[in-house]
Amino acid sequence: MSRSGIGGAANDFTEDASESLIEGRNAVIEALRAGVTIDKVFIAKGETDPALRHIASAAREAGAVVAEADRRKLDSMSATYMHAHQGVIAIAACTEYVSLEDILDIARVRNEAPLIVLCDGISDPHNLGAIIRTCEAAGAHGVVIPKRRSAGLGATVAKTSSGAVYHLPVARVSNINAAISVLKKAGVWVYGAHASGDTPIWQASLEGPVAFVIGGEGAGISRLVGENCDFHVSIPMFGKISSLNASVSAAILVYEAIRQRRSGR
Repeated sequence: MSRSGIGGAANDFTEDASESLIEGRNAVIEALRAGVTIDKVFIAKGETDPALRHIASAAREAGAVVAEADRRKLDSMSATYMHAHQGVIAIAACTEYVSLEDILDIARVRNEAPLIVLCDGISDPHNLGAIIRTCEAAGAHGVVIPKRRSAGLGATVAKTSSGAVYHLPVARVSNINAAISVLKKAGVWVYGAHASGDTPIWQASLEGPVAFVIGGEGAGISRLVGENCDFHVSIPMFGKISSLNASVSAAILVYEAIRQRRSGR
């Protein structure tokens, strides 16, 4: 968390682990038919081939994000001999996504106040993996990510999370603001994390139903998301460095909520 956001931006192509890639038209089509959870599909920019348009349509129907990429970028991603991607590369998710309602149901079943982390544009899969690892270790109920401007559940996230991604529910939503609205209707208080937040984290009351919003690398929490938060909290800085990594910020916030719940403040 920083005054201008969180450093270490990554682009859409950071999910480069070859074991998560599905390359070529037939391979991607068959993966979709088989019900493989596809996180993202990259289609060659400017391509008008009906087969690729069909793949893009089927991928969107299956809930995957579809993006255009130039041939050089596809070649750089490709792990096949002579870059035999045929203008399409898909990234398979390492596990299935759940719904936001599923995460709230888990809290109800455990008879616990919800503790959820919403990632507003965390594009670095190492950051997302570390956040998932922390949340699982702390006993949080789930993590929420948007379809756009976010790393997905690829191989890098699985590795960085040390396998926590297979135990902690992750919901992928079309819109973080809509997710915030659902949480508020469910009685969850939403806390946006800002270095300029008006309440230091240890002065916030976190014993009840809580969702923390962690902003993306560089830009931090987007303006509208920030406006929709109920409260804005900060992690005070006492040294010369004015920022923290997104995953470190998430760890401090989540464990402060756990501390308050276990100690009664």
